[in-house]
Amino acid sequence: MIPRPRIFSHLSGSYELASGAVVSGPADLADAVRAALPGLDLRPGDSGAIDLRLDPALGPEAYKLVVGSRGVEITAGDRAGAFYAGQSLHQLLPDASYRFSTGGAWNVPGVRVEDAPRYSWRGLHVDVARHFFPKRELLRLIDLMAVHKLNRLHLHLADDQGWRVESRAYPLLHEVASHRPRTAVHFYGEPEAYDDVPHGGHYTLDDLAELGAYARAREVVIVPEIDVPGHACAILAAYPELGPTGERHEVLDRWGISPAILSPLPPTVEFLTVVFDEIIGALGEVPFFHIGGDEVVLDHWAASPEIDAYRASLGLDSTGPLHAWFLRRLADALAERGARAVVWDEAFVSGELRPDTVVMPWRGMEVGRRAAAAGHDVVATPVFPLYFDYAEAATADEPMAIGETITVSDVAAFDPAPESWPEESRARVLGAQAQLWTERIPDGRTLDYRTWPRACALAEVTWSGRADDDFAGRLGAHLGRLDALGVEYRPLDGPRPWQRRRPHRPGVIRVPDVMERLDRLTHDAESTRPSV
Repeated sequence: MIPRPRIFSHLSGSYELASGAVVSGPADLADAVRAALPGLDLRPGDSGAIDLRLDPALGPEAYKLVVGSRGVEITAGDRAGAFYAGQSLHQLLPDASYRFSTGGAWNVPGVRVEDAPRYSWRGLHVDVARHFFPKRELLRLIDLMAVHKLNRLHLHLADDQGWRVESRAYPLLHEVASHRPRTAVHFYGEPEAYDDVPHGGHYTLDDLAELGAYARAREVVIVPEIDVPGHACAILAAYPELGPTGERHEVLDRWGISPAILSPLPPTVEFLTVVFDEIIGALGEVPFFHIGGDEVVLDHWAASPEIDAYRASLGLDSTGPLHAWFLRRLADALAERGARAVVWDEAFVSGELRPDTVVMPWRGMEVGRRAAAAGHDVVATPVFPLYFDYAEAATADEPMAIGETITVSDVAAFDPAPESWPEESRARVLGAQAQLWTERIPDGRTLDYRTWPRACALAEVTWSGRADDDFAGRLGAHLGRLDALGVEYRPLDGPRPWQRRRPHRPGVIRVPDVMERLDRLTHDAESTRPSV
Protein backbone atom coordinates (compact mmCIF):
# COMPACT_ATOMS: atom_id res chain seq x y z
CA MET A 1 0.00 0.00 0.00
CA ILE A 2 0.96 3.63 -0.51
CA PRO A 3 1.01 5.31 1.89
CA ARG A 4 2.21 2.57 4.23
CA PRO A 5 -0.25 1.81 7.07
CA ARG A 6 0.91 1.83 10.67
CA ILE A 7 0.03 -1.84 11.26
CA PHE A 8 -0.56 -4.35 8.46
CA SER A 9 -0.81 -8.11 8.95
CA HIS A 10 -2.09 -10.97 6.81
CA LEU A 11 -4.93 -13.19 8.06
CA SER A 12 -6.14 -16.52 6.81
CA GLY A 13 -9.08 -16.59 4.48
CA SER A 14 -10.38 -14.10 1.96
CA TYR A 15 -13.63 -12.54 0.81
CA GLU A 16 -15.21 -12.01 -2.59
CA LEU A 17 -16.40 -8.40 -2.85
CA ALA A 18 -18.89 -8.01 -5.67
CA SER A 19 -20.17 -4.95 -7.45
CA GLY A 20 -23.40 -3.78 -5.79
CA ALA A 21 -22.42 -5.18 -2.38
CA VAL A 22 -24.17 -3.75 0.68
CA VAL A 23 -22.50 -1.39 3.16
CA SER A 24 -24.06 -1.20 6.62
CA GLY A 25 -23.47 1.24 9.44
CA PRO A 26 -23.85 4.99 10.11
CA ALA A 27 -24.96 6.76 6.95
CA ASP A 28 -22.09 9.27 6.81
CA LEU A 29 -19.51 6.50 7.20
CA ALA A 30 -21.21 4.39 4.53
CA ASP A 31 -21.25 7.36 2.16
CA ALA A 32 -17.53 7.84 2.76
CA VAL A 33 -16.70 4.24 1.86
CA ARG A 34 -18.90 4.42 -1.22
CA ALA A 35 -17.03 7.58 -2.30
CA ALA A 36 -13.70 5.78 -1.87
CA LEU A 37 -14.83 2.85 -4.05
CA PRO A 38 -16.86 4.54 -6.81
CA GLY A 39 -16.47 1.74 -9.33
CA LEU A 40 -18.05 -0.92 -7.10
CA ASP A 41 -21.51 0.71 -6.95
CA LEU A 42 -21.83 -0.17 -3.26
CA ARG A 43 -25.36 0.04 -1.80
CA PRO A 44 -26.34 1.15 1.72
CA GLY A 45 -28.31 -1.39 3.76
CA ASP A 46 -28.91 -2.93 7.20
CA SER A 47 -26.32 -5.68 6.86
CA GLY A 48 -23.91 -6.65 4.16
CA ALA A 49 -20.41 -7.28 2.92
CA ILE A 50 -18.91 -4.20 4.60
CA ASP A 51 -19.88 -3.42 8.19
CA LEU A 52 -19.02 0.00 9.64
CA ARG A 53 -18.72 1.22 13.22
CA LEU A 54 -17.84 4.59 14.68
CA ASP A 55 -15.28 4.83 17.50
CA PRO A 56 -14.21 8.45 18.12
CA ALA A 57 -11.58 7.19 20.57
CA LEU A 58 -9.48 6.16 17.57
CA GLY A 59 -8.92 9.82 16.76
CA PRO A 60 -9.36 11.95 13.61
CA GLU A 61 -8.74 10.19 10.29
CA ALA A 62 -7.93 6.89 12.03
CA TYR A 63 -9.41 3.50 11.22
CA LYS A 64 -9.21 -0.25 11.70
CA LEU A 65 -9.85 -2.58 8.77
CA VAL A 66 -10.32 -6.34 9.06
CA VAL A 67 -11.03 -8.60 6.08
CA GLY A 68 -11.97 -12.24 6.68
CA SER A 69 -14.08 -14.98 5.20
CA ARG A 70 -17.28 -13.38 6.56
CA GLY A 71 -16.69 -9.97 5.04
CA VAL A 72 -15.12 -6.60 5.75
CA GLU A 73 -15.25 -4.82 9.12
CA ILE A 74 -14.28 -1.17 9.42
CA THR A 75 -14.06 0.83 12.63
CA ALA A 76 -13.46 4.54 12.04
CA GLY A 77 -12.66 7.49 14.27
CA ASP A 78 -14.71 9.79 12.02
CA ARG A 79 -15.94 10.12 8.45
CA ALA A 80 -12.40 10.73 7.20
CA GLY A 81 -11.24 7.52 8.88
CA ALA A 82 -13.98 5.57 7.07
CA PHE A 83 -13.01 7.18 3.78
CA TYR A 84 -9.35 6.26 4.21
CA ALA A 85 -10.29 2.73 5.26
CA GLY A 86 -12.17 2.54 1.95
CA GLN A 87 -9.07 3.72 0.09
CA SER A 88 -6.97 1.04 1.80
CA LEU A 89 -9.58 -1.58 0.99
CA HIS A 90 -9.43 -0.44 -2.64
CA GLN A 91 -5.66 -0.99 -2.68
CA LEU A 92 -6.25 -4.61 -1.68
CA LEU A 93 -8.09 -5.13 -4.96
CA PRO A 94 -6.45 -5.67 -8.37
CA ASP A 95 -5.32 -2.69 -10.45
CA ALA A 96 -8.26 -3.32 -12.77
CA SER A 97 -10.63 -2.23 -9.99
CA TYR A 98 -9.48 1.36 -10.66
CA ARG A 99 -10.97 1.18 -14.15
CA PHE A 100 -14.65 1.79 -14.77
CA SER A 101 -16.52 -1.39 -15.62
CA THR A 102 -20.01 -2.77 -15.12
CA GLY A 103 -20.45 -5.65 -12.70
CA GLY A 104 -17.63 -7.91 -11.57
CA ALA A 105 -16.29 -9.26 -8.30
CA TRP A 106 -12.89 -9.07 -6.64
CA ASN A 107 -11.19 -11.39 -4.21
CA VAL A 108 -9.99 -9.49 -1.12
CA PRO A 109 -7.20 -11.15 0.88
CA GLY A 110 -7.59 -11.52 4.62
CA VAL A 111 -5.80 -8.66 6.42
CA ARG A 112 -5.83 -6.57 9.56
CA VAL A 113 -4.91 -2.89 9.22
CA GLU A 114 -4.69 -0.30 11.99
CA ASP A 115 -3.84 3.14 10.77
CA ALA A 116 -3.75 6.87 11.47
CA PRO A 117 -1.82 9.72 9.85
CA ARG A 118 1.39 11.18 11.26
CA TYR A 119 0.52 14.69 10.03
CA SER A 120 -2.80 16.47 9.59
CA TRP A 121 -1.61 18.60 6.60
CA ARG A 122 -0.76 16.48 3.56
CA GLY A 123 -0.87 18.91 0.71
CA LEU A 124 -0.39 19.83 -2.91
CA HIS A 125 -0.15 23.43 -4.11
CA VAL A 126 -1.18 24.23 -7.69
CA ASP A 127 -0.41 27.60 -9.25
CA VAL A 128 -3.41 28.26 -11.51
CA ALA A 129 -2.39 31.91 -11.98
CA ARG A 130 0.65 31.42 -14.25
CA HIS A 131 -1.19 28.80 -16.29
CA PHE A 132 -4.91 28.28 -15.86
CA PHE A 133 -6.19 24.72 -15.36
CA PRO A 134 -9.85 24.10 -16.18
CA LYS A 135 -12.17 22.85 -13.46
CA ARG A 136 -12.06 19.31 -14.85
CA GLU A 137 -8.31 19.12 -14.11
CA LEU A 138 -8.83 20.12 -10.48
CA LEU A 139 -11.67 17.63 -9.99
CA ARG A 140 -9.42 14.89 -11.34
CA LEU A 141 -6.53 16.01 -9.14
CA ILE A 142 -8.79 15.86 -6.08
CA ASP A 143 -9.63 12.25 -6.96
CA LEU A 144 -5.95 11.37 -7.28
CA MET A 145 -5.12 13.11 -4.00
CA ALA A 146 -7.85 11.13 -2.26
CA VAL A 147 -6.43 7.82 -3.51
CA HIS A 148 -3.15 8.77 -1.80
CA LYS A 149 -4.73 10.16 1.39
CA LEU A 150 -3.54 13.68 0.57
CA ASN A 151 -5.96 16.18 2.08
CA ARG A 152 -5.02 19.83 1.35
CA LEU A 153 -5.34 21.41 -2.10
CA HIS A 154 -3.76 24.86 -2.03
CA LEU A 155 -4.91 26.93 -5.04
CA HIS A 156 -2.75 29.93 -5.97
CA LEU A 157 -5.56 32.02 -7.45
CA ALA A 158 -3.86 35.36 -8.07
CA ASP A 159 -0.48 36.56 -9.26
CA ASP A 160 1.08 39.06 -11.67
CA GLN A 161 0.21 36.81 -14.60
CA GLY A 162 -3.48 36.31 -13.90
CA TRP A 163 -6.48 36.47 -11.57
CA ARG A 164 -8.50 33.25 -11.54
CA VAL A 165 -11.81 33.66 -9.71
CA GLU A 166 -15.04 35.50 -10.46
CA SER A 167 -15.91 38.53 -8.37
CA ARG A 168 -19.44 39.85 -8.57
CA ALA A 169 -18.47 42.84 -6.44
CA TYR A 170 -15.42 43.70 -8.58
CA PRO A 171 -16.18 42.21 -12.00
CA LEU A 172 -13.13 43.69 -13.73
CA LEU A 173 -11.08 41.12 -11.85
CA HIS A 174 -12.40 38.30 -14.02
CA GLU A 175 -13.21 40.43 -17.05
CA VAL A 176 -9.81 42.13 -17.35
CA ALA A 177 -7.31 40.52 -14.96
CA SER A 178 -7.96 36.89 -15.92
CA HIS A 179 -6.19 36.90 -19.28
CA ARG A 180 -3.02 38.05 -21.01
CA PRO A 181 -2.26 38.46 -24.74
CA ARG A 182 0.84 36.26 -24.79
CA THR A 183 3.18 34.17 -22.64
CA ALA A 184 6.96 34.07 -22.30
CA VAL A 185 8.57 30.93 -23.72
CA HIS A 186 12.30 31.67 -23.46
CA PHE A 187 14.70 29.78 -21.23
CA TYR A 188 15.98 31.33 -18.01
CA GLY A 189 18.71 33.91 -18.66
CA GLU A 190 18.14 33.99 -22.42
CA PRO A 191 16.66 36.72 -24.66
CA GLU A 192 12.93 37.20 -24.26
CA ALA A 193 10.63 35.31 -26.61
CA TYR A 194 6.83 35.04 -26.59
CA ASP A 195 4.25 32.71 -28.12
CA ASP A 196 1.75 35.48 -29.04
CA VAL A 197 -1.10 33.17 -28.02
CA PRO A 198 -3.73 34.63 -25.66
CA HIS A 199 -4.00 32.76 -22.36
CA GLY A 200 -6.60 33.02 -19.63
CA GLY A 201 -9.55 31.67 -17.74
CA HIS A 202 -11.21 31.88 -14.35
CA TYR A 203 -13.41 29.86 -12.02
CA THR A 204 -16.91 31.16 -11.44
CA LEU A 205 -18.16 31.28 -7.88
CA ASP A 206 -20.41 28.37 -8.82
CA ASP A 207 -17.28 26.49 -9.93
CA LEU A 208 -15.72 27.15 -6.53
CA ALA A 209 -18.85 25.90 -4.78
CA GLU A 210 -18.70 22.70 -6.82
CA LEU A 211 -14.98 22.24 -6.17
CA GLY A 212 -15.49 22.79 -2.45
CA ALA A 213 -18.30 20.24 -2.21
CA TYR A 214 -16.47 17.70 -4.37
CA ALA A 215 -13.33 18.05 -2.29
CA ARG A 216 -15.14 17.75 1.05
CA ALA A 217 -16.80 14.52 -0.09
CA ARG A 218 -13.27 13.16 -0.62
CA GLU A 219 -11.84 14.59 2.63
CA VAL A 220 -9.82 17.26 0.83
CA VAL A 221 -9.75 20.83 2.17
CA ILE A 222 -9.29 23.57 -0.43
CA VAL A 223 -6.95 26.33 0.74
CA PRO A 224 -7.47 29.41 -1.48
CA GLU A 225 -4.64 31.91 -1.89
CA ILE A 226 -4.87 35.56 -2.88
CA ASP A 227 -1.20 36.59 -2.85
CA VAL A 228 -0.78 40.17 -1.57
CA PRO A 229 0.45 42.88 -1.32
CA GLY A 230 2.99 42.06 -4.07
CA HIS A 231 2.45 39.94 -7.19
CA ALA A 232 -0.24 42.53 -7.99
CA CYS A 233 -0.03 43.30 -11.74
CA ALA A 234 -3.28 41.51 -12.56
CA ILE A 235 -5.24 43.22 -9.78
CA LEU A 236 -3.86 46.63 -10.77
CA ALA A 237 -4.70 45.99 -14.42
CA ALA A 238 -8.33 45.87 -13.29
CA TYR A 239 -8.33 48.39 -10.44
CA PRO A 240 -5.27 50.68 -10.66
CA GLU A 241 -6.62 52.90 -7.88
CA LEU A 242 -5.68 50.15 -5.40
CA GLY A 243 -1.97 50.79 -6.07
CA PRO A 244 0.29 53.42 -4.48
CA THR A 245 0.63 55.45 -7.68
CA GLY A 246 -2.73 54.88 -9.40
CA GLU A 247 -0.97 53.91 -12.64
CA ARG A 248 -2.54 51.19 -14.75
CA HIS A 249 -0.62 47.97 -15.14
CA GLU A 250 -0.92 45.19 -17.69
CA VAL A 251 -1.36 41.54 -16.76
CA LEU A 252 2.24 40.36 -16.82
CA ASP A 253 3.22 38.22 -19.81
CA ARG A 254 6.69 37.25 -18.59
CA TRP A 255 7.88 35.23 -15.61
CA GLY A 256 9.68 36.61 -12.59
CA ILE A 257 8.63 39.33 -10.18
CA SER A 258 7.39 42.85 -10.81
CA PRO A 259 7.48 45.87 -8.46
CA ALA A 260 3.69 46.12 -8.67
CA ILE A 261 2.22 46.34 -5.17
CA LEU A 262 -1.13 47.10 -3.59
CA SER A 263 -1.51 50.10 -1.33
CA PRO A 264 -1.81 49.22 2.38
CA LEU A 265 -4.45 51.90 2.96
CA PRO A 266 -7.96 51.07 4.27
CA PRO A 267 -9.66 50.92 0.81
CA THR A 268 -7.39 48.00 -0.13
CA VAL A 269 -8.25 46.15 3.07
CA GLU A 270 -11.94 46.75 2.37
CA PHE A 271 -11.55 45.47 -1.21
CA LEU A 272 -9.76 42.32 -0.11
CA THR A 273 -12.26 41.66 2.68
CA VAL A 274 -15.10 41.70 0.15
CA VAL A 275 -13.18 39.29 -2.10
CA PHE A 276 -12.47 37.02 0.87
CA ASP A 277 -16.20 36.96 1.65
CA GLU A 278 -17.03 35.98 -1.93
CA ILE A 279 -14.49 33.13 -1.99
CA ILE A 280 -15.39 31.83 1.48
CA GLY A 281 -19.09 32.07 0.69
CA ALA A 282 -18.61 30.06 -2.50
CA LEU A 283 -16.35 27.34 -1.11
CA GLY A 284 -18.64 26.91 1.86
CA GLU A 285 -15.99 26.02 4.40
CA VAL A 286 -12.53 27.60 4.55
CA PRO A 287 -10.56 26.73 7.69
CA PHE A 288 -7.37 28.15 6.11
CA PHE A 289 -6.90 31.09 3.73
CA HIS A 290 -3.47 31.93 2.29
CA ILE A 291 -2.60 35.61 1.88
CA GLY A 292 0.92 35.31 0.46
CA GLY A 293 3.18 38.05 1.80
CA ASP A 294 6.16 36.92 -0.28
CA GLU A 295 8.54 38.61 -2.73
CA VAL A 296 7.33 42.16 -2.17
CA VAL A 297 9.10 45.26 -3.47
CA LEU A 298 8.18 48.01 -0.97
CA ASP A 299 9.76 50.94 -2.88
CA HIS A 300 6.42 52.44 -4.00
CA TRP A 301 5.19 52.50 -0.41
CA ALA A 302 8.28 54.40 0.73
CA ALA A 303 7.93 56.89 -2.14
CA SER A 304 4.25 57.68 -1.46
CA PRO A 305 3.64 60.69 0.86
CA GLU A 306 0.13 59.41 1.65
CA ILE A 307 1.32 55.93 2.58
CA ASP A 308 4.28 57.32 4.51
CA ALA A 309 1.96 59.53 6.54
CA TYR A 310 -0.31 56.56 7.21
CA ARG A 311 2.69 54.51 8.35
CA ALA A 312 3.69 57.29 10.75
CA SER A 313 0.12 57.53 12.09
CA LEU A 314 0.35 53.82 13.02
CA GLY A 315 3.58 54.42 14.94
CA LEU A 316 5.63 52.26 12.57
CA ASP A 317 9.20 53.24 11.80
CA SER A 318 9.60 51.79 8.28
CA THR A 319 7.80 50.03 5.45
CA GLY A 320 8.87 46.58 6.69
CA PRO A 321 6.69 46.76 9.81
CA LEU A 322 3.92 48.27 7.64
CA HIS A 323 4.03 45.13 5.50
CA ALA A 324 3.63 43.04 8.65
CA TRP A 325 0.81 45.29 9.89
CA PHE A 326 -1.07 44.97 6.57
CA LEU A 327 -0.92 41.16 6.66
CA ARG A 328 -1.95 41.10 10.31
CA ARG A 329 -4.98 43.24 9.52
CA LEU A 330 -6.03 40.80 6.79
CA ALA A 331 -5.48 37.90 9.19
CA ASP A 332 -7.76 39.62 11.70
CA ALA A 333 -10.46 39.92 9.05
CA LEU A 334 -10.12 36.23 8.18
CA ALA A 335 -10.26 35.23 11.83
CA GLU A 336 -13.58 37.06 12.13
CA ARG A 337 -14.78 34.76 9.32
CA GLY A 338 -13.54 31.56 10.96
CA ALA A 339 -10.42 31.13 8.80
CA ARG A 340 -6.78 31.00 9.87
CA ALA A 341 -4.36 33.02 7.75
CA VAL A 342 -1.46 31.23 6.06
CA VAL A 343 1.64 33.07 4.78
CA TRP A 344 4.95 32.40 3.07
CA ASP A 345 7.99 32.77 5.31
CA GLU A 346 8.90 36.36 4.27
CA ALA A 347 5.84 37.48 6.23
CA PHE A 348 7.23 35.84 9.37
CA VAL A 349 10.69 37.36 8.86
CA SER A 350 9.38 40.87 8.20
CA GLY A 351 7.43 41.35 11.40
CA GLU A 352 5.04 40.16 14.06
CA LEU A 353 2.15 38.02 12.83
CA ARG A 354 -1.05 36.99 14.53
CA PRO A 355 -0.14 34.07 16.81
CA ASP A 356 -2.51 31.71 14.98
CA THR A 357 -1.05 32.44 11.53
CA VAL A 358 0.37 29.36 9.80
CA VAL A 359 3.81 29.82 8.21
CA MET A 360 5.00 28.02 5.06
CA PRO A 361 8.83 28.12 5.04
CA TRP A 362 9.63 27.78 1.34
CA ARG A 363 13.15 29.18 1.70
CA GLY A 364 14.36 26.29 3.83
CA MET A 365 13.72 24.40 7.03
CA GLU A 366 15.89 26.67 9.19
CA VAL A 367 13.42 29.56 8.89
CA GLY A 368 10.68 27.00 9.58
CA ARG A 369 12.43 26.06 12.82
CA ARG A 370 12.54 29.72 13.83
CA ALA A 371 8.84 30.20 13.03
CA ALA A 372 7.93 27.13 15.09
CA ALA A 373 10.11 28.32 17.96
CA ALA A 374 8.22 31.64 17.85
CA GLY A 375 4.97 29.75 18.40
CA HIS A 376 3.62 29.47 14.87
CA ASP A 377 2.25 26.31 13.35
CA VAL A 378 4.33 25.38 10.31
CA VAL A 379 3.68 23.51 7.06
CA ALA A 380 6.99 22.43 5.52
CA THR A 381 7.27 23.68 1.91
CA PRO A 382 11.02 24.01 1.16
CA VAL A 383 12.23 24.38 -2.42
CA PHE A 384 14.28 21.24 -1.84
CA PRO A 385 12.74 18.71 -2.04
CA LEU A 386 9.16 19.97 -2.40
CA TYR A 387 9.19 22.21 -5.47
CA PHE A 388 7.88 19.82 -8.09
CA ASP A 389 8.41 22.32 -10.92
CA TYR A 390 12.10 21.40 -10.72
CA ALA A 391 13.32 18.64 -13.05
CA GLU A 392 13.84 15.09 -11.81
CA ALA A 393 17.13 14.70 -13.67
CA ALA A 394 19.82 17.08 -14.96
CA THR A 395 19.38 16.08 -18.58
CA ALA A 396 17.93 17.46 -21.79
CA ASP A 397 15.69 14.38 -21.91
CA GLU A 398 13.52 16.08 -19.30
CA PRO A 399 10.89 18.59 -20.40
CA MET A 400 11.67 22.24 -19.74
CA ALA A 401 11.96 23.02 -16.01
CA ILE A 402 13.20 25.90 -13.91
CA GLY A 403 16.14 23.91 -12.49
CA GLU A 404 17.20 20.56 -11.09
CA THR A 405 17.34 18.09 -9.43
CA ILE A 406 14.53 16.84 -7.16
CA THR A 407 13.90 13.09 -7.36
CA VAL A 408 11.39 10.66 -5.90
CA SER A 409 14.13 9.50 -3.53
CA ASP A 410 14.76 13.08 -2.39
CA VAL A 411 11.09 13.46 -1.49
CA ALA A 412 10.97 10.06 0.22
CA ALA A 413 13.96 11.00 2.40
CA PHE A 414 12.41 14.28 3.60
CA ASP A 415 11.60 14.78 7.29
CA PRO A 416 9.00 17.54 7.86
CA ALA A 417 9.87 17.74 11.59
CA PRO A 418 13.63 17.06 11.95
CA GLU A 419 14.70 15.22 15.08
CA SER A 420 17.32 17.92 15.65
CA TRP A 421 14.53 20.38 16.47
CA PRO A 422 13.31 20.78 20.06
CA GLU A 423 10.23 18.69 20.77
CA GLU A 424 8.00 21.74 21.28
CA SER A 425 9.00 23.02 17.80
CA ARG A 426 8.47 19.61 16.18
CA ALA A 427 4.97 19.56 17.65
CA ARG A 428 4.24 22.78 15.72
CA VAL A 429 4.71 21.06 12.34
CA LEU A 430 1.27 20.41 10.87
CA GLY A 431 2.72 18.54 7.91
CA ALA A 432 4.18 19.20 4.48
CA GLN A 433 3.10 20.31 1.03
CA ALA A 434 4.60 20.06 -2.46
CA GLN A 435 4.48 23.11 -4.73
CA LEU A 436 3.59 22.97 -8.42
CA TRP A 437 4.48 26.41 -9.78
CA THR A 438 3.30 26.45 -13.37
CA GLU A 439 5.49 28.82 -15.36
CA ARG A 440 6.72 25.68 -17.13
CA ILE A 441 3.66 23.49 -16.54
CA PRO A 442 1.31 24.64 -19.30
CA ASP A 443 -1.27 21.82 -19.30
CA GLY A 444 -2.73 18.82 -17.51
CA ARG A 445 -0.40 16.29 -19.13
CA THR A 446 2.66 18.15 -17.88
CA LEU A 447 1.00 18.54 -14.47
CA ASP A 448 0.66 14.74 -14.29
CA TYR A 449 4.31 14.33 -15.25
CA ARG A 450 5.60 16.76 -12.63
CA THR A 451 3.31 15.53 -9.85
CA TRP A 452 3.49 11.75 -10.03
CA PRO A 453 5.13 9.64 -8.71
CA ARG A 454 6.87 12.28 -6.54
CA ALA A 455 3.53 12.96 -4.84
CA CYS A 456 3.37 9.24 -3.96
CA ALA A 457 6.54 9.79 -1.90
CA LEU A 458 5.00 12.92 -0.38
CA ALA A 459 1.94 10.88 0.63
CA GLU A 460 4.19 8.28 2.25
CA VAL A 461 6.13 10.87 4.25
CA THR A 462 3.14 12.92 5.39
CA TRP A 463 0.88 9.97 6.27
CA SER A 464 3.39 7.44 7.60
CA GLY A 465 6.00 9.88 8.92
CA ARG A 466 8.80 8.43 6.82
CA ALA A 467 9.42 6.14 3.86
CA ASP A 468 10.87 2.78 4.88
CA ASP A 469 13.23 0.45 2.99
CA ASP A 470 10.49 -1.23 0.99
CA PHE A 471 9.01 2.00 -0.37
CA ALA A 472 10.69 1.63 -3.77
CA GLY A 473 9.24 -1.84 -4.24
CA ARG A 474 5.76 -0.75 -3.17
CA LEU A 475 5.99 2.25 -5.50
CA GLY A 476 6.86 0.03 -8.45
CA ALA A 477 3.75 -2.04 -7.80
CA HIS A 478 1.64 1.09 -7.23
CA LEU A 479 2.36 2.40 -10.73
CA GLY A 480 -0.11 -0.15 -12.09
CA ARG A 481 -2.86 1.67 -10.23
CA LEU A 482 -1.74 4.98 -11.78
CA ASP A 483 -1.81 3.33 -15.22
CA ALA A 484 -5.36 2.15 -14.59
CA LEU A 485 -6.35 5.65 -13.48
CA GLY A 486 -4.90 7.14 -16.66
CA VAL A 487 -2.16 9.15 -14.95
CA GLU A 488 0.61 10.25 -17.32
CA TYR A 489 3.29 10.04 -14.64
CA ARG A 490 7.05 10.17 -15.15
CA PRO A 491 8.38 6.60 -15.43
CA LEU A 492 11.02 5.79 -12.82
CA ASP A 493 13.65 5.26 -15.53
CA GLY A 494 12.95 8.52 -17.35
CA PRO A 495 10.42 10.15 -19.68
CA ARG A 496 8.71 8.48 -22.58
CA PRO A 497 9.61 10.00 -25.96
CA TRP A 498 6.45 12.11 -26.16
CA GLN A 499 6.96 13.43 -22.62
CA ARG A 500 10.24 15.17 -23.47
CA ARG A 501 8.71 18.00 -25.51
CA ARG A 502 10.76 21.19 -25.28
CA PRO A 503 14.04 19.99 -23.74
CA HIS A 504 15.30 21.07 -20.36
CA ARG A 505 18.64 22.89 -20.22
CA PRO A 506 20.51 21.41 -17.26
CA GLY A 507 23.01 23.18 -15.07
CA VAL A 508 21.41 26.65 -15.19
CA ILE A 509 19.77 26.64 -11.73
CA ARG A 510 21.00 24.07 -9.22
CA VAL A 511 18.94 23.37 -6.11
CA PRO A 512 21.92 23.45 -3.65
CA ASP A 513 22.91 26.92 -4.88
CA VAL A 514 19.33 28.14 -4.55
CA MET A 515 18.94 26.80 -1.02
CA GLU A 516 22.19 28.35 0.19
CA ARG A 517 21.19 31.78 -1.11
CA LEU A 518 17.65 31.57 0.23
CA ASP A 519 18.80 30.59 3.72
CA ARG A 520 21.03 33.67 3.88
CA LEU A 521 18.11 35.90 2.91
CA THR A 522 15.86 34.60 5.68
CA HIS A 523 18.11 36.26 8.27
CA ASP A 524 17.40 39.72 6.82
CA ALA A 525 14.23 41.46 8.01
CA GLU A 526 14.11 43.32 4.67
CA SER A 527 14.09 40.06 2.69
CA THR A 528 10.56 40.59 1.48
CA ARG A 529 12.29 41.80 -1.70
CA PRO A 530 12.28 39.08 -4.38
CA SER A 531 14.59 36.21 -3.53
CA VAL A 532 14.95 34.32 -6.80
